[in-house]
Amino acid sequence: MNQIWNNHKGSVIAVGVALLALLASLVIVPETHQAVIIQGGRPDRVANQFKSDAAYGQTGAGIVFRVPGYERVQMVDKRVLDLDMDRQQVLSSDQQRLQVDAYARFRIINPVLMVENAGSEEILRTQLSPILTSVLRQELGRRPFASLLTAERGSAMANIRDALDREARNYGAQVIDVRIKRADLPDGTPLNAAFTRMQTDRQEEAATIRAQGDKNAQIIRAEADAEAAATYAAAYGKDPQFYDFYRAMESYRRTFEQGEGESTMILSPDNEYLRQFRGQR
Repeated sequence: MNQIWNNHKGSVIAVGVALLALLASLVIVPETHQAVIIQGGRPDRVANQFKSDAAYGQTGAGIVFRVPGYERVQMVDKRVLDLDMDRQQVLSSDQQRLQVDAYARFRIINPVLMVENAGSEEILRTQLSPILTSVLRQELGRRPFASLLTAERGSAMANIRDALDREARNYGAQVIDVRIKRADLPDGTPLNAAFTRMQTDRQEEAATIRAQGDKNAQIIRAEADAEAAATYAAAYGKDPQFYDFYRAMESYRRTFEQGEGESTMILSPDNEYLRQFRGQR
């Protein structure tokens, strides 16, 4: 063994160095990451870059070669990432102070741009976090608190997502979604004052609806009375005697049905009120 080592010492060392150089030049890129090969301090090429229309396993993951000492490889996550916003106080358009918890979900679609302008995923989060806070403040500041409890909340989230996405594109990222986890009023006096204001607003709204209902009812009754009067007038014009008889019978019915029990009325037989009992003359 010593003889072999002595006779082939140089060859063994050369083979060992070659193997070490080969291993140093190989980088395994997993499916979950993109590899940016940086050459001389600048991004040169990308392996396994995200493509929305590429099938799983067909994006270029696996072994990637580099020049040891001259090129280095930076891994960039290609999965959907989360951006959590710290709890913030936001003033709504109806002057309600809200405690808002929100988060965004994004993906890095241009790793070269991300490496150039941000450097890493953590720095990218640091860059996007104040932008998310600013955009959320602006959007919710244009809306009343009640809108966050209705379908209008989805429209607000879409506007926040689009505004954040425009800024994220400068860092090679795409914002997929923005959601509010919670939007609460502060405890104590502000919360009680908000409830009182909401109760007063609902009472005023109910009073307005009742007033409008009464107005509509009066209009309907007036139109019905006018239509009835027109019908009576038309009937009187066609048969005045029948109309006079009908009106007299209605008067008798209402007069004699008043009160409970039997009614007694003493009138002269010649009284004009009882002429329908005597027959027309």
